[in-house]
Amino acid sequence: MKNISILGSTGSIGKQTIEVIRDNPSLFRVNAITANSSIDELVSQILEFSPKLACIYDCSKLDILYNKLKERSPDSKTELVCGMDGLIKAAVSENTDILVTSVVGMIGLIPTLKAIEKGTTIALANKETLVTAGHLVMKSAVQYGAAIIPVDSEHSAIYQCLQGENAAEVSKLILTASGGPFRGMTRQQVSAMKKENALKHPNWSMGQKITIDSATLMNKGLEVIEAKWLFDKEPENIEVVVHPQSIIHSMVEFKDRSVKAQLGSPDMKLPIQYALTYPNRIDIKQKGLDFFNMSSLTFEKPDTEVFPCLRLAFEALKNKGTFLTVMNGANEALVYEYLKGNIGFYDISDIIEDAMLRHDYILNPDLQEILDADKWAREFVDKRIKNFN
Repeated sequence: MKNISILGSTGSIGKQTIEVIRDNPSLFRVNAITANSSIDELVSQILEFSPKLACIYDCSKLDILYNKLKERSPDSKTELVCGMDGLIKAAVSENTDILVTSVVGMIGLIPTLKAIEKGTTIALANKETLVTAGHLVMKSAVQYGAAIIPVDSEHSAIYQCLQGENAAEVSKLILTASGGPFRGMTRQQVSAMKKENALKHPNWSMGQKITIDSATLMNKGLEVIEAKWLFDKEPENIEVVVHPQSIIHSMVEFKDRSVKAQLGSPDMKLPIQYALTYPNRIDIKQKGLDFFNMSSLTFEKPDTEVFPCLRLAFEALKNKGTFLTVMNGANEALVYEYLKGNIGFYDISDIIEDAMLRHDYILNPDLQEILDADKWAREFVDKRIKNFN
């Protein structure tokens, strides 16, 4: 039996990880869980799985969590913690075999690094960890012998395609993108769309932040950066193809120009389960593809004029260093401003680009310099937003 700890157990990926564990009680045990502020969901998970430790990131809600849990389970043995220290404690919790990192944003970086230092296997669903500090994370993983298994459907697809292959014979990684809710629109049409339209992803059910990133195509840009670090490929060897049906999750082209693809329904439970059971496969409680009733599979080039965030991600990756951190930090802050209704859709890409141009670039940042660059990017965004009002 594998002990699973989950950073972000009440989010979209976290809840689906819980479903996989619930479906396979003889294979997995919940060891530690964390939430940002969703107390009721966290209490329900504690009652169901009795983890050793549970963390609420918002420390102002720790007493509320304690009281609600004691009210429903006076004899609960689960240790309750909060804040970044609590996240780290969950990440390095004793006996953890696999740490699922499904928190959104930069808060996942330090806990993931701490878990890597213990040699823990990382089931990685937190994009920002590799986007902002890929050079540190991958170096640390090698140093401490920690495996990193991707959970994103695209990277899981590539990971699966590479099994049994010689990585030196790979010529290109091909990441597929649904195109998001605004695929095929002009820039003028996209400008007229509301937040509610951006949150209606055609294929996937995800959290708000990643859904907006999918609408801007920044999500695909972040995945390109992740792919560089996970599979040691340069930007010119990574291609993005819009595939509206989301049946082919990604592909690998080899030197002989043969291409391997991984196909499946657009359901995150498959890559989550694969990460937890690797190198084995087990039955999953969902239907397989019905090829006789499947619509045609189509492919398009991404439109980086209508969706400039993808272009910005490639530019940041080519420049490396703190360009990546600033791009990511600015995007994260701007998406939340967009969700609050404070800015328009194209303010996201415009301000990201401005931030990338104005910051003091560092080529090989250490952890503190990465954290400083992230803070600078968020402060830059805050000043720009205040100028709007």
